[in-house]
Amino acid sequence: MSSVPFTASASPAERRYDPRYDPLVAPDPGAGRAYAPTWWVASAGQPPPDDGPVRGDFDADVVVIGAGATGMSTALYLAQEHGIAAVVLEANQTSWGCSSRSGGQGQNASGRLKRSQWIARWGLDTARALDREIRTGFENFAELTRQIDCEAYDGGHLYMAHRPEKIDYLRDESRVMNEQFGYRTRMLTPGQIREEFCDEREAAGAMWEEHGIGIHPLKFTFGLMRRARALGVKVHPASPVQGWQTIGGVHHLRTPGGTVRARRVAVCTGGYTGQQLHPLLKNKIMPILSNSVVTRELTAAEMAACGVRSETFLTDTRTLRFYYRFLRGNRLQLGSRSAVTGADAEAPEHLKLLTDAIARKFPPLAGVAIDHSWWGWVDVSHDMMPRITRPDPAQTIWYAVGYGGNGVSFSTWAGKRLAQRVTGQDAERAVFSLPIYDGPLEFPNAFGVVRSSLLAPFRRIGQRALYKWYWLRDEK
Repeated sequence: MSSVPFTASASPAERRYDPRYDPLVAPDPGAGRAYAPTWWVASAGQPPPDDGPVRGDFDADVVVIGAGATGMSTALYLAQEHGIAAVVLEANQTSWGCSSRSGGQGQNASGRLKRSQWIARWGLDTARALDREIRTGFENFAELTRQIDCEAYDGGHLYMAHRPEKIDYLRDESRVMNEQFGYRTRMLTPGQIREEFCDEREAAGAMWEEHGIGIHPLKFTFGLMRRARALGVKVHPASPVQGWQTIGGVHHLRTPGGTVRARRVAVCTGGYTGQQLHPLLKNKIMPILSNSVVTRELTAAEMAACGVRSETFLTDTRTLRFYYRFLRGNRLQLGSRSAVTGADAEAPEHLKLLTDAIARKFPPLAGVAIDHSWWGWVDVSHDMMPRITRPDPAQTIWYAVGYGGNGVSFSTWAGKRLAQRVTGQDAERAVFSLPIYDGPLEFPNAFGVVRSSLLAPFRRIGQRALYKWYWLRDEK
């Protein structure tokens, strides 16, 4: 079937991209809405065929909600390793959320915490076990990027000190990774950065780690989808879950085109997890906006002026970090956090934050034309680490969410683990006692001491205050 969106109840205006969509406010992400105007959408080519919107009521064994990298890998592994052809329900277009809006930086990470913070929170033994799990996930991701045409560049990751005061922090992280986890990171001077990678003028130094693969995230997820559908998976776009009842252990998932009755449900909705989807997820994810731009195609002289020698991706040491890289085809992609609400996302100061950063980091590109500007929602958990779990043993519902901006690589491994959990293949695996698997997402917290759903209405007030504090701390 064609992947052209259609819903009987939606007008053409209702199917247009909504730049002000906000998962804490909207009842659902829409039905059949167009993609955000990202570089990835513009350059990915035609989406793979899908199975069209849900039309009529039917039964399914396993339903996966969300057709991004997590949802499609869950469906792929359910079919490939467990013989289950799942039904995937997607509100808008396939790979409509994070998978078509992220920076495409596949890091050896998941969640917001660094490995030194794992040790502080859980102790060295648990931290090493968690490292093995996430590193295995990265290796699985790396193998997938070799099999799927996604413009993969296996060049590692540069963690850039944006101020001299951050060098000691990076040196400590490098030491912990090398001594406690067996990595081979190395510290670089500004001169070495220029000689090996690019002339990033803001960098006071950097830590390079060998595990990092930049990808075209939409081409990658389209590749997962093609594989899953070849194994019998059904993918239904323009089919948001607008009502959810469980009757006699069967989940009745109401979409605009009909109700799907499922024995088991896997939720893979990331930063687009609405407050009304299911009580098990209400107030458990804090969606954070991330803005991104891609420049026009740069000339050979401009690339030379920026000293570009590699497509290795970079992030800096700001709390509200910038993430950036030179893409195949001579464009610069750069993103960061900025707006707090969907209603404010179009304000010009958020675009200016990014263009000012380009001018600071790469002065030859000051004022360069921006061809693509967009934003998307990042799924941040309240304890800064993801969960791939069954939150209530009495209910046949599982979820994999909370990557905190580090889901490009780990989302596919999370899908593999989620498939194991949905099929009951997790009982004898010690790995599922790790913190990211053992227990549900947590409610908001006040200073890490008090956790309660009652704090949820105040989260964005706190976010605004934190953003101001982070800016003062990072820039002053």
